[in-house]
Amino acid sequence: MQWFLDLLPLSDLSRIELGFWSFPILLGLIFLRAPIGLAMLLCGFGGWYFAMNGNPTPLLAKLKSETYSTFSSYSLTIIPMFLLMGQFATLSGMSTALFKAAESFLGHRRGGVAMAAVGACAGFGAICGSSLATAATMSRVALPELRRYGYSGGFSTATLAAGGTLGILIPPSVILVIYAIITEQNIAKLFLAAFIPGILAAVGYVITISIYVRLYPDSAGTRAPQPMSERWKALAETWPVLLIFGLVVGGIYAGWFTPTEGSAVGAAGTGLVALVSGNLNWAVFRDSLIGTAKTTAMIFFIVLGAGFYNGFLALSGVPQFMADYVLGQGLSPWVVLIIILVFYMIFGCVMDSLSMILLTVPIFFPVISAMDFGMSPEHVAIWFGILVLIVVEVGLITPPVGMNLFIINAMDRTTPITETYKAVMFFVGSDIVRVAILVAFPAITLFLIP
Repeated sequence: MQWFLDLLPLSDLSRIELGFWSFPILLGLIFLRAPIGLAMLLCGFGGWYFAMNGNPTPLLAKLKSETYSTFSSYSLTIIPMFLLMGQFATLSGMSTALFKAAESFLGHRRGGVAMAAVGACAGFGAICGSSLATAATMSRVALPELRRYGYSGGFSTATLAAGGTLGILIPPSVILVIYAIITEQNIAKLFLAAFIPGILAAVGYVITISIYVRLYPDSAGTRAPQPMSERWKALAETWPVLLIFGLVVGGIYAGWFTPTEGSAVGAAGTGLVALVSGNLNWAVFRDSLIGTAKTTAMIFFIVLGAGFYNGFLALSGVPQFMADYVLGQGLSPWVVLIIILVFYMIFGCVMDSLSMILLTVPIFFPVISAMDFGMSPEHVAIWFGILVLIVVEVGLITPPVGMNLFIINAMDRTTPITETYKAVMFFVGSDIVRVAILVAFPAITLFLIP
């Protein structure tokens, strides 16, 4: 085996060259459909081996230490708790209650049922934390109603795909937790910073729907307004969502418990609501735990692969080289930021948000941190994290390979995906405008941060 490895041209490269060559190799593995976690782990393994001149001892020591340090992290326990919270929230009927409440207040307006779907996605995202789960769950609830009131297939699926992206932006968010761990930032402050951008996203989508139905009047039907008594009754049905969200987020900022403890409180609360609603029995509870365990295992394996690969990149010196190179070009910090955001938006079309952030933040974050944006380093880190989260999510609904688009299309086989592509570009335009506003005015993101 050793003689074969010695024949590879990689054995003669410097560490920095090995680091740069690892990128095309990694992308090649991904396009060959290798799991992203495995691809990063293999590149990290190979990089460490060649960087150490074929000595396996440091590699094995790194494997032992990296595995233990990754999975023994107390902060990571927040991930399975938030995932379990999302599982219970789906079972308890909260998604249906949210949609019915929003529909009762907005459904009679032009495009109102679609606006209600966006509002329900925002509310469900506050107790779910997953973009794909929000899109899939709300589609089961909202698609029949949209069809019932004469909404076109492409417009309906595009609305739900875009609304699903709110699941990862409105706190609590699993991706924000990962970003906080990578960059060593305060999780509670990142959650707080995501509030206003999340509200802006929902408002932007509502405005987009209003514009779309005026340009294409035949794309949406109408429904009769409901009496105020029915509206308030529907709103009252959403009390579990308000209670759990207020308890988790309010408890974190009131100092009653840490974000990790808050995630456990949220999971317990949603589980109790699901039990009281009669939707939680032993079989469903078991399936929820198994589903949470599978998703957690997938995320943790990606985190391990990213940790190993990023450790190799740090050894190779690529992040520092990139930072020094960009600074040496004399480019404006704002130009560099825009280039990075465009990169995220493009590659977000072909990679999921978690993999993108784990792979690229260790490279781009040192570059951004070394530049002067006229803010404190902590504010720059928080602002950059929210921007990255938004543009990666835009990739989820950007044709031709946005992941949310395929999730929704799989649930509505009667609508050609080309129709979804046409309608979703209006929402992509709304996202680009929002990103531009948040780049130009960082204070919007940092308004609530002390």
